[in-house]
Amino acid sequence: MITNRQLLLPYALPYLAYVGIASIPDEILAPHANYLCRLIIVPLLLAWAWRWYCPLTGPKPVWGSIATGAVAGLAGLLLWLALLAPFVQPDEASPWTVPSFLLRLLSAGLVVPLFEELMMRGFAFRLALQWDQARQAGQANPLHVALDRRCIDEVPPGSWSWMAIALSTLAFTAGHTMPEWPAAVAYGLLMAWLLIRRQDLIACITAHAITNIFLALFVYATDSWHFW
Repeated sequence: MITNRQLLLPYALPYLAYVGIASIPDEILAPHANYLCRLIIVPLLLAWAWRWYCPLTGPKPVWGSIATGAVAGLAGLLLWLALLAPFVQPDEASPWTVPSFLLRLLSAGLVVPLFEELMMRGFAFRLALQWDQARQAGQANPLHVALDRRCIDEVPPGSWSWMAIALSTLAFTAGHTMPEWPAAVAYGLLMAWLLIRRQDLIACITAHAITNIFLALFVYATDSWHFW
């Protein structure tokens, strides 16, 4: 059996690579070049790690998950805008050039939903669940049990605990800037609900993609760059 400790690198590496590239200052790597690097490097890492990933589909029909995810993604967009609005100001951001916008749109709409949902709801949620189960069972070292004696592939679809929801949402929120934290908490809870409801990752990935794509289009159409 492959353990969760062994799975940690395949799940985390695309996420860490994306964050690492994003942290490079504009003076060193221009925004359009930065996103181009992310669009090349992160998919290559996903392709390398794909053999270790859990299935994206579950016991329920795929088209039902896609439809539910699309609706949830639009609801998530409204939730994100409403909770982010009090913490950002229009004069805090400048318009992006068209090439940079298109590259960011591709990245946010196609790449981010895949690696982030694999990491947060595919791995972190299930690892937190197995840790919580070991803790409730009275194991002496529940984290060691979850990392070295369990595999997230053993988790039945739809399984959950309040601790798994809380910890995966916390991990998701930590990957965002401070003004985004209220919106990220709400969105993380929405994705956890979607995972439990549809019992697969395809619904979460669809929702995340819909939210990001329509957020970008809204920002571009209304010149509301402070939301992005």
